[in-house]
Amino acid sequence: MLPLDPIVVTIILLLVGIAASFVPLIPGGALSTLGVAYYWMVTGEIGTIAFLGFVILGVFTVVFDLLESALSARIGGASIRTTIIAAIAAIGLLFVLGPLGALLGVVGAVFFLEYLRHGDVRRGGRTAAVTAIGMLASTAIQVLLTVSMLAGFLVFLWI
Repeated sequence: MLPLDPIVVTIILLLVGIAASFVPLIPGGALSTLGVAYYWMVTGEIGTIAFLGFVILGVFTVVFDLLESALSARIGGASIRTTIIAAIAAIGLLFVLGPLGALLGVVGAVFFLEYLRHGDVRRGGRTAAVTAIGMLASTAIQVLLTVSMLAGFLVFLWI
C-alpha cells in the first residue's frame, strides 16, 4: 500500500467537509477541521496561529450547523416545544428521505404545530416559511465557511 501524501488526505477531507455541509447532522466543519489538523500534526508546517484560526472557523461551522434549524424556527416565531418536535421530525425523516426529508420534517412540523397552536394558517405558514428560508440560508453559510477553509488551506500551500 502506498503512503498517502498529507496534502492529498487534507484536501480530500476538506472536500468531504464541503459536501457534508449539504447534509443535516453531518458536521462538515468538523471534517474540514480534521483535515487541517491532520496536516498540522503530520507536517507541522501550519503555524499555531493559523491552525487555531482554522479550528475556530471549524468549531463555529459545527455550532452553526447544530443550532441552525432551531434558530430558524425560533426566529420565525415557533415555540420551544415546536422547535424540539420539529428537530425530532427532521432526524426521523433524514433517515427515510435524506436531507430533503430533514427539511420537510422541520417545515412540516413547524407549520402543523404552529397552526394547531394559533389556529391560523397564515401564521403557521409564515413561521414554516421563515424556518425553511433560514435552514437553506444556513446551509449556504456552512458551505461558504467550509469552502473558505479549503481556500485558506490552498492559499497557505502556495504562499
